Amino acid sequence: MIHRINALFPLWALFFSLLAYQMPAYFIPYKAHISTLLIAVMFFMGVTLRLEDFTRVLKSPRIIAITVGLQFFIMPLAAFLLSKLFGFSTELLIGMVLVGAVSGGTASNVITYLAKGDVALSITMTTMSTLLSVVATPLLTLLYVGQKVPVPAQSMLMSILEMVIVPVVLGVVANYFLSRRIARIEPYLATFSMVAIVCIIAIVVALNRQNIATVGMMTILGIMLHNLSGLMSGYWITKWLGYDRRICKTVAIEVGMQNSGLAVALAMKYFTPLSALPGAIFSVWHNISGALLAGYWAKRDR
Repeated sequence: MIHRINALFPLWALFFSLLAYQMPAYFIPYKAHISTLLIAVMFFMGVTLRLEDFTRVLKSPRIIAITVGLQFFIMPLAAFLLSKLFGFSTELLIGMVLVGAVSGGTASNVITYLAKGDVALSITMTTMSTLLSVVATPLLTLLYVGQKVPVPAQSMLMSILEMVIVPVVLGVVANYFLSRRIARIEPYLATFSMVAIVCIIAIVVALNRQNIATVGMMTILGIMLHNLSGLMSGYWITKWLGYDRRICKTVAIEVGMQNSGLAVALAMKYFTPLSALPGAIFSVWHNISGALLAGYWAKRDR
């Protein structure tokens, strides 16, 4: 029964996204709980990991370098090319490039877990791209937009520490001492994670309802294709390089899912509200597309 519920994850994500869009007032009051839900999911993920998973990942720096390289090369380039192809205004182009130039988002770790990818690798890659974004994001924005923006490095790293590293470490410690008991309830941990991420998606949709309602379909299509370009290139390039399916899934999710919240914050601070729109829409769509992809991959692998 529990496996059937988990297998319907994409449908739950779509259903609650539509519900939140139609009735945002029921979800908006819970916006302060997004961080708490994310921390809970990270802990559940950590509970399924062991210290050896991270030491194994650190012995393979090549795939980490490939992923970070793909992320900071493909995503801003795709953003620029799609903006030109669709004839976006300068303000929308700036917003698209900002989404492409920021680091990977913590949501990628959750989606990797639900897609049965390599969670330890995903967390390591998110941390690395966050560290590098302190230099990469301003330089890429300058290259494509012609204006340099400072990145709030300290607050970003503190956010990663609080919402990712600490709960995952606590989960790994719990696994070390309670591994037998945890093995019995592991399917339920996936269910708890699924419920939490569906709630997060619904709240994000509700918060961005006005943006979604007013933006043109061509803008939405451009944002969807931007996300898709990261997912597809991440998967097929690593497959072409000879990596196994689990690694390919992990890299695809990491490249395709961005820290769009940071892109919104930078756009609002240094550009215009219209420049923040691609980041706001991307934050909704990459969660939905990630949920659909995770559900498909998890079901196919099982």
